[in-house]
Amino acid sequence: MIAIRDIAAHDFKQVIALNESEVLQTSPMDEDHLRSLVTLSSVHRVATVDEVVVAFLIAIASDAPYQNDNYRWFSERFSNFLYVDRVVVRADFSGRGVGGRLYADMFDLAQSQGIEVITCEYSIDPPNPASRAFHSRFGFAEVGSHWVSKHSKKVSLQALNMQAAQHHPAYGSAES
Repeated sequence: MIAIRDIAAHDFKQVIALNESEVLQTSPMDEDHLRSLVTLSSVHRVATVDEVVVAFLIAIASDAPYQNDNYRWFSERFSNFLYVDRVVVRADFSGRGVGGRLYADMFDLAQSQGIEVITCEYSIDPPNPASRAFHSRFGFAEVGSHWVSKHSKKVSLQALNMQAAQHHPAYGSAES
């Protein structure tokens, strides 16, 4: 059975290892960086099976002092948003609805806090088709793009209006 809960310090090694397994799609993260992200974030959740981390999500609200190019880009355009810094699902759990459950959990939290927009980005050069398909299912739409990581990666900057999301078929779906 999959349980969703806040990331705890005892999860850090598993979260870092899971992040490392997908580092080409995310970005490197050591324990200090993870601790910083958890402190800054309003949403920091893991999905576990028998206390083994199979997925995690970290999202940061618009009022955080986060130093990140993508976050800064969204800050310049939106006043009340939640930025998904990273969502990672273990390869053998991909396609089983775990990411969708984490997003449904995040959407419920965002709605309860009056968050207007959920933002994220995914790589389009080199492409990340899995993230593109995942976010498209929820109705995320491109609001911009730019080069990051010393011009080595181009990302699609995505936004989802929470008002519209509530009417989207995937909203709240644990199977997405």
